[in-house]
Amino acid sequence: MNRKAKRKSPIAMIVSISIVILIAILGSIYYKFEVAQPGTEDESVAPNELENEEMQNKSNEPEPSKPQDQNADDLASSEKNSENPAVNSGEQPVKQPAKETPPATEEVEMENGYIVGQKPATEPTFVNGVLIANKKNPLPSTYNKGEDPKARAAFEIMAKAAMENGIELVAFSGFRSYEYQKTLYDRYVKRDGKEAADRYSARPGYSEHQTGLAFDIGEKGREDLWLTNDFGATAAGQWLAQNAHKYGFILRYPKGKEEITGFMHESWHFRYLEGELATKIYEAGVTLEEYLGIQ
Repeated sequence: MNRKAKRKSPIAMIVSISIVILIAILGSIYYKFEVAQPGTEDESVAPNELENEEMQNKSNEPEPSKPQDQNADDLASSEKNSENPAVNSGEQPVKQPAKETPPATEEVEMENGYIVGQKPATEPTFVNGVLIANKKNPLPSTYNKGEDPKARAAFEIMAKAAMENGIELVAFSGFRSYEYQKTLYDRYVKRDGKEAADRYSARPGYSEHQTGLAFDIGEKGREDLWLTNDFGATAAGQWLAQNAHKYGFILRYPKGKEEITGFMHESWHFRYLEGELATKIYEAGVTLEEYLGIQ
């Protein structure tokens, strides 16, 4: 009996130790998965705690301004007109742009209708498709396209119609280059003085003749009246003034319009315009500048 007990005791001891070890292993596993994980504070912040922290930070920010009983347009208007800067999402006040002081209007110095110190033109000026050459809109010195073929063809048709009425028209002056206009202008200044010359002769670059669209017109056999306003009182001059628009021409410098056109009345100077524009200007009884709303 005693021998059997002694023989079994080592087995019982081993079983007991195994049970203890097994219990220890199960206990460590239980601790790792059920206890240690949710309680670890060094690894991360629990979602609920993170949300609470964000809410707390937001509660410390200033509230953005909220419109009361205003639509979007009213809000924009009130913010624009308010003396106090609006708050931008609770961060920094919106800086309103400084009001710009309008620049002082500089007085433009004029001389006989020309702008003193005006820079030479680099491109021709077109208004509603119309080439402009006057005292405030010069042409480049290099603009040299010669006589416009459409303008010449229109004049020939007009001259043929005048001939049927016993009038023989002559376009005695058409295209002029920049250089030739300078020669003419300098000659007139030397003869009559600058102020007088500026009333009837364009400075180089400012002449409509350089466009190739203008003609000085007279009557054959009445050369003594060329370049004089007496031509306007003749039958030829009156026919031209009343009918030129039908062929695309306007009397460019009408009587009483010197302050607008910059030049004295010239009953012999006509400008070609394509389409029905000449008729519209004629029927309106205005100058080219007035019709286009330019200076």
